[in-house]
Formats: sequence, C-alpha cells, structure tokens
Amino acid sequence: MSDSTARQDTGRFRRLILPGLVFKAVVIGGGYATGRELVEFFAPAGPMGGLCGMLLSMLIWSAVCMIAFALAATLRAFEYRALFRALLGPAWSVFELCYLAFLILILAVMSAAAGAIGAALFGLPLVVGTLALMLLTAGFTSFGSGLAERMFRFTSLFLYATYAVFLVLALSRFGGTIADRLSLSIPMNDWPLRGATYASYNIVAAIAVLPFLRPLRGRRDAVIAGALAGPLAMAPALAFFLCMIAFVPEISKVALPSDFLLRQLDAPWFHLLFQMMIFCALLETGVGVVNLLHERIADALAARGHDYAPPARLAIGALLLVGSGFAAVHIGLIDLIAGGYGAFGYIMLAIVVLPMLTVGVWRLAKSR
Repeated sequence: MSDSTARQDTGRFRRLILPGLVFKAVVIGGGYATGRELVEFFAPAGPMGGLCGMLLSMLIWSAVCMIAFALAATLRAFEYRALFRALLGPAWSVFELCYLAFLILILAVMSAAAGAIGAALFGLPLVVGTLALMLLTAGFTSFGSGLAERMFRFTSLFLYATYAVFLVLALSRFGGTIADRLSLSIPMNDWPLRGATYASYNIVAAIAVLPFLRPLRGRRDAVIAGALAGPLAMAPALAFFLCMIAFVPEISKVALPSDFLLRQLDAPWFHLLFQMMIFCALLETGVGVVNLLHERIADALAARGHDYAPPARLAIGALLLVGSGFAAVHIGLIDLIAGGYGAFGYIMLAIVVLPMLTVGVWRLAKSR
C-alpha cells in the first residue's frame, strides 16, 4: 500500500468512523458495559420488547448524530457553547449547567463500576478500583484530544473483539434457553417510552464527539459519520442483552450483570478478559466526557489570549473526578443509575433532542 493510500484510509477513518467510536465510548461506559443500564431500562419490557426498545434507541441516536454532526460541520462549532448558542440562543447556558450535573453523575457511575470490578475480581476495597480509573482518566485528558483519539482506536478494537467472543460463548452455553425465552408471549411493556428515554439521556454523547469532528469535509461526511454512530454504539449492547435474556428476571437485582453472566459461562480466562474490557470501556467514557469540558475551558481561555496547559488540565480533571468518585463510593452503582439516569433522560430530551430535531433541522435547511 502506498503512503498516499494509507493517508487516505486514515483520513476516512478519522472522518467517518472515529466519531462513531467516540460516541460509543461515552455511551458504553456510563452503565451498559456492566449490563446494569440494560437491565434497568429494557429487561422490564420483556425479551422482545427490550430488543425493540434498543433498536428504537439506535435509530434516534443515528438521527440526532447526523443532525448534530452536520450542524457542527456547517457552523464549525467544535465545542458545545458555539453549538448550543445556535440551538438555544440566550438559553444556551442551561445546557452547560445540565451537562456539568450529568458529567458528575456519569463519572460517579463509572467510578462505582470500577470499584465494583476491583472488588469482584481481586477482593479489593471499592476505593482502589475507583482511584485507578480516576488517575488514568485525568492522565489521558491532560494532553488534549490527540492522545484521546489514539486511545479510542486501540480500546475500541479490544472492546468489539471481546463482545464478539462473549456472544459466541454465551450462545454455545445457553443459546437454547435464550431461544425459549424469546418464543414466550411476554408483554412488551412501554418499550417505545423506554427506548426513547434511554436514547435521550445518552444523546449527550453526541456532544462529546464535537472536538473530534474537525476533520469532517462537509455535510456528506457528517451524515455518514452520524448514521454509523448509532449502530457502532448499540451493536455491543444488543449482543449483551441477547445473552442476558437467558436469566431474566433474576438478573435484574444484580449490581454487576456482566459478572453474573461470566460466572454462568464458567470460563475464568474470559472472565478476567471481559472485566479488563469493561475497565477500558469505563476509561473511554471518562476520557470522552472530561475531554469535552477541557475543550470548552480551552476555547474560553483562548478567547482571552491564555493557554490551557497540561498541568491545569490535570488539576481540574482530578478535582472533578475526586468529587464524582466520592459520590460513587457513598451512593453505589444501582442507586446512581436508578435514581439519576431516568430524570436526565427527560431533561436531555427537552434541551438536546427536541431542539436538535427542530431548530437544528431548520438551521441546516436555511444554510443550504
């Protein structure tokens, strides 16, 4: 392969695939890497209702990402202040306040999950896993989006490969039980509402992608990248939920459904590999959401003629992560997801999804 062809392939990857991988990274570690989100939102709808709800979420993600990415490319808005000034006008700061609150919540969830993984695998105190994740997240976000981009490339490959192996092992061990559960006539309770709510609070991940959209060459790139974002983010979740179906409803009360399923597989080598993958997914989420805040701060400082140096990034990131980790240790994973995520789903629906589908579409049509 010639150097020019290799550069062209790299360019396509950065323009069309990387935005979806970043979107996946922010979505997955906030809860569904452990399986807890999927149980909370989709298991009550039954096997088929849960799958339908997840497909609806995927379609909403792709639709909103296409609009958000196209709007960002058109306005050259690669941090959330510029984008939400276009969407909400003088009320753009409402999004910033909600994002900061959501940032603390999602960091608390991933910190709690990291602590639970350390406790489940090695019998460590919860604070050890939480602290390890905080330090790595602060470190990776201290040097800007370039280092984060390189991390997403490698962790995404590891993640998709691990989920593929997981699905193969699960189907070989309890595929018959999954088929039996899918064939039962179980009520599909509120699956459209569950799918829309789940999509809405996770759609903030589309905003976290903004700093990685600079390579886009126009609307065509933005639409393709946005359309791919939904399937890239939902594919592992669909595989995961399919495996869970064999153990619904008893799995609903488990703090770490992933650990429960891995114990049923009785494959110690894969148990360790999967938990390592979950830790990487949590790291992806932390890097994605904290990097967006850093880009916002860097843009504000640049407007005043100041630099945002790595030591300052490290200090602010560490402060934010310590506060979120403290909340994680004292509240716990199940209560964080059950109590916080549902409310933020409705908030994000009002201030992100609806403005994007109305004002965003109108601005795109007008700019043409």
